[in-house]
Amino acid sequence: DEWLAGLLAPAPPAGVALVAVGGHGHGELSPRSDLDLLLLHDGRGAPADIAAVADRVWYPVWDLGLALDHSVRTPAQARKAAEDDLRVQLGLLEARHVAGDPALTAELRTAALARWRAQAHRRLPELREACEERLRRHGELRFLLEPDLKEARGGLRDATALRAVAASWLADAPRAGLTEARRCLLDVRDALHLSTGRATDRLALQDQEQVANALGLLDADTLLRQVYEAARAIAYAGEVTWREIGRVLRSRSGRGPGRTRLRGLLASGPAGERAPLAEGVVDHEGEAALALGARPERDPVLPLRAAAAAAQAGLPLSPPTVRKFARAGRELPVPWPREAREEFVTLLGAGEATVPVWEALEAEGLVSRLLPDWERVRCRPQRNPVHRFTVDRHLVETAVRAAALARRVHRPDLLLVGALLHDIGKGWPGDHAVSGETIARDMAARMGFGAADAEVLATLVRHHLLLVETATRRDLDDPATVRTVARAVGTRGTLELLHALTEADALATGPAAWSQWRAGLVADLVARTDAVLSGEPAEWQAAPYEPTAEAERLAVEAWRTGGPVLALHTRAEGGAAEVGTDGAGAGVGGPGDGGTGGGAEAEPVGVELQIALSDRPGVLPAVAGVLALHRLTVRSADLRHLDLSEAVTGAPAASVLLLTWRVAAEYGSLPQAARLRSDLVRALDGSLNIDARLAEREEAYRGARGHRRRGAQAPPPRVDVAPDGSRLATVLEVRAQDAPGLLHRIGHALEEAGVRVRSARVSTLGASAVDVFYVTGPDGAPLTSPDAAALAGGLEAALLPERGPEARR
Repeated sequence: DEWLAGLLAPAPPAGVALVAVGGHGHGELSPRSDLDLLLLHDGRGAPADIAAVADRVWYPVWDLGLALDHSVRTPAQARKAAEDDLRVQLGLLEARHVAGDPALTAELRTAALARWRAQAHRRLPELREACEERLRRHGELRFLLEPDLKEARGGLRDATALRAVAASWLADAPRAGLTEARRCLLDVRDALHLSTGRATDRLALQDQEQVANALGLLDADTLLRQVYEAARAIAYAGEVTWREIGRVLRSRSGRGPGRTRLRGLLASGPAGERAPLAEGVVDHEGEAALALGARPERDPVLPLRAAAAAAQAGLPLSPPTVRKFARAGRELPVPWPREAREEFVTLLGAGEATVPVWEALEAEGLVSRLLPDWERVRCRPQRNPVHRFTVDRHLVETAVRAAALARRVHRPDLLLVGALLHDIGKGWPGDHAVSGETIARDMAARMGFGAADAEVLATLVRHHLLLVETATRRDLDDPATVRTVARAVGTRGTLELLHALTEADALATGPAAWSQWRAGLVADLVARTDAVLSGEPAEWQAAPYEPTAEAERLAVEAWRTGGPVLALHTRAEGGAAEVGTDGAGAGVGGPGDGGTGGGAEAEPVGVELQIALSDRPGVLPAVAGVLALHRLTVRSADLRHLDLSEAVTGAPAASVLLLTWRVAAEYGSLPQAARLRSDLVRALDGSLNIDARLAEREEAYRGARGHRRRGAQAPPPRVDVAPDGSRLATVLEVRAQDAPGLLHRIGHALEEAGVRVRSARVSTLGASAVDVFYVTGPDGAPLTSPDAAALAGGLEAALLPERGPEARR
């Protein structure tokens, strides 16, 4: 400011002022921020003189390479610009005198504030719509792994909007923690500018450790948690403020159920304004508030009763009421009385209406007082792109999803509480399911659940990933798989709860975590496990594989022609439609010649690809390589030998290999079956060099990733032998960085090791692939322990990044 004032000196003309506006005016400049300046003049000076003054100020700023947002206006022109552009209006509300004629600046500020207050009924809805548009474009700051500190909801622009609302005199934001939250985001932005040397507001992953170090924080997670806490405070203040603005504007317009505070004070009695919701809780002007005679200091259950009543009625909790609960300081006895537990479950069972009520309790620290272990997961980031939310919000969202499934289970109370606690162990080191089991048992006792119910909740938390991981990574036809799940679950009632929790957890995680395919696999596993828990032996469920008529047809065609035969089926909502079939010398069957099912409108949830061919070395890596070349993501793979009888072939009995794949196109339409078959034939006879083609793709992929992440190194691959995974085969679990052709590389390594792949389960979690293979020796028996360990070690070595295609060959 002193430097800018010096540029206007030594003899600024009369009727000229240099004014800082926007963030500059409010004193919120970061090291790389723009200078927001207005050269204000009274219009009496000659245009050439005003232009000369402007050049005297602007050019030195530009010469230093500083970003400058500037304008030259009279007060009338400034008011007209504000009328046409809301951002100009907001900037003028922050106007601050820097140099020149202070009376001119004072006149501008007075006029801008007066006009803002006079037009608040029209401009505030415009401001709110601008905030909602930023939310649609930039998302919620507190849930983003790479948040925009300024534009995302709960960011610095929202803090500016709250100051503008306060300047209107119609409402004021809750002040508790708001100043500290804004300062936190400003500090982080300052450190971000200094660490990167760039004018950026996006806290990118590769910059977070540097910023954390600059602020003296432990690590990037600590940094994100502080940012999220600040964003939550600003976002909650915004929700409360806009709700109040809406009520005031409705009152002024005479529309809607809202009435002015004066009319409320003049009402003849409490019945005129307050509708009872529960004991001590009323609906007052569209909010759940304390009844006139309520005494929270004498009634420790009242906060939960009010929260449950508000959520069930779909009303927000009144902020003064929540603050009164926080000040009352009356703690629930431990264990909780039955009424408290029932009100807590009622709150969780309200569905979507639970979220704003829970946020209100969080804002005043009431949740951590009820559940002390909650503090460790509050605002905790999840560095997994599959997750949409922080740990605490994910837990609440899971309870919301579980509420919609409550009619499916006999104990909805255990389902809802289990949903809220299933990831509670993520606040502790180690396996969060193991840590969470102990915490859940303790919290269940704190809530007043009996010992048996506490054990069920502990089991739900310990095994909340069991069903989906088993269903997608294990062979469900193997009796050992079902027996393992049955032993872990213990009872049919717990299985029922775990099934609902699995679905709720996945739906709350994000769209990539649940699909019709996964739901079907989990339901199949649950049905098999339920049969075992009912007394049916697991072996009875593993019926011998009986090929479908189409599988037999493909196998016969493959035996007859001596080449591979393919069939593609798209699985859409409501049924299956054949996409294409191809065999040697035959035309492609089905509509669209391998397109998208002849113009079907339903979105495919997966494609089944069946390939029949004679068993030979290199089949698995060849097929996986061809699928990778055509950008098909593999979800699962099953390999079986079909024995064709002499009656079928008209010749001595023969064996044909049938591979069934579940795939999905990365983007675009599905490839034609004829092209898949052609490339597979070339891959098998060696004329198509899959390794070279995939190496080119992998190099381009790594280059793009490395450019974005500044050379961030992925963790090394890991291969484990699952103990007691199966009595029929050795189970290998492969975890590695996902990349084009990864399954091809794994298949190549298994072929070189001389083992046979019986089946596979393939899944991708964010940037990590988790693939499970059931393998046997050449004799069809499981591997010995030493051989299995050696195979796992060799596969890990083969998947190391430095081993290129030539080294692998």
